[in-house]
Amino acid sequence: MAKHNDIGKLGEQIACDKLVGEGYAIAERNWRLGHLEIDIVAMKGDEVVFAEVKTRTSGEGVDPLEAIDRRKIAHIACAADAYMKAHSELRMYPRFDVFGILIDPDGRHLVEHIPDAFYPPLKTYR
Repeated sequence: MAKHNDIGKLGEQIACDKLVGEGYAIAERNWRLGHLEIDIVAMKGDEVVFAEVKTRTSGEGVDPLEAIDRRKIAHIACAADAYMKAHSELRMYPRFDVFGILIDPDGRHLVEHIPDAFYPPLKTYR
């Protein structure tokens, strides 16, 4: 497996650990339907969290959260809509979180978690 895939999996595990530490149950990791994907689906009470995780190594010199642009947000919202339709039994409020994770060469990490990072754009999805 490519190194960037390993870094991504590590970042997702760090994000899952943080959510579990906050009392969330991880329902799905890397949920897919066609070309749609959600990194993490977590649940607590009447809330379902759709989390996007961006992980970079500190040597890259870029903020991982910069990779989450309008197009990515629209894609996440579309995937969350598909997830909710596929799980119509869920009567939960959706929330969209993002995680920006920097990992240094020694394996230490810095996590920036933004709960309720965005609202889904108001448009019709196919």
